Amino acid sequence: MPTSTIPAKYSSKIIKAGALLADTKILLSHWDLAISVEQNLDRFRRDNLFGKTSRSRIEDILVIFKQRYLRDPEVLRALVVFTRAGFPAASFDRLLYFLTLQNDPLLYDAVMKVIAPMYERGQQELPVGDMLHWIRQQVAEGRTERPWGKTTMECVARGVMATLRDFGVLQGIVHKRITAPFVPADAFSFIALMRYRELKAGERVLRDPAWRMFLLSDLAVERLFAAAHQEHLLEYYAAGRVIRIEFPTLSLEEYARVLAQGTHSATRT
Repeated sequence: MPTSTIPAKYSSKIIKAGALLADTKILLSHWDLAISVEQNLDRFRRDNLFGKTSRSRIEDILVIFKQRYLRDPEVLRALVVFTRAGFPAASFDRLLYFLTLQNDPLLYDAVMKVIAPMYERGQQELPVGDMLHWIRQQVAEGRTERPWGKTTMECVARGVMATLRDFGVLQGIVHKRITAPFVPADAFSFIALMRYRELKAGERVLRDPAWRMFLLSDLAVERLFAAAHQEHLLEYYAAGRVIRIEFPTLSLEEYARVLAQGTHSATRT
């Protein structure tokens, strides 16, 4: 998630992007770890593995994919492991949601500054006008890469809400309702490792504001850690303010294999 003290500028790319869940899974399923990132991207451009009729549409998808999933080579390798292992969609989609918000300041702030506070106040309905009002404020404050006109602001507001609907944070076609997405224990555990690698301490991971992306309360986070512990996905111990979280490995790729193997074992039994 955004960590710089200088606020990142918002892009209007969301108009052309969305959640891209199906396209992302196609890309990851065809990703070749034996060649470079640019060689992979060139192959997607050349062979049109997405099956799109427009080359500009292919380029739009690749630009967004680079922003969301290519900043950390270890994350990419883990995603490829999950894809090849047939990781459950309910779990995999939560990982893609987390990584998308982590690398998209507009979506991150829309959730953390608009949707999460509304949800915590008990407000379920999210009119597009509320999101549009917030976006207008951001444009007025100079938070966008360049000034947006009325039409762009309206398209961005709808794009943000459609994307979050596809990721399971909103429900409804016309009238949107805020809903806390279900976070399976395996997805939660993998995200916990990503945060642990950055924060370096169990207490900081437990109290990490990033969990608000999933509209989770502190109590809900504690319960998810306890559930992951019971499923032997990690070890979680809490004694007062002393929190210890341990993982089978600190390698994202290796942990992805552990979690994927656990999924197959559960399926077989």
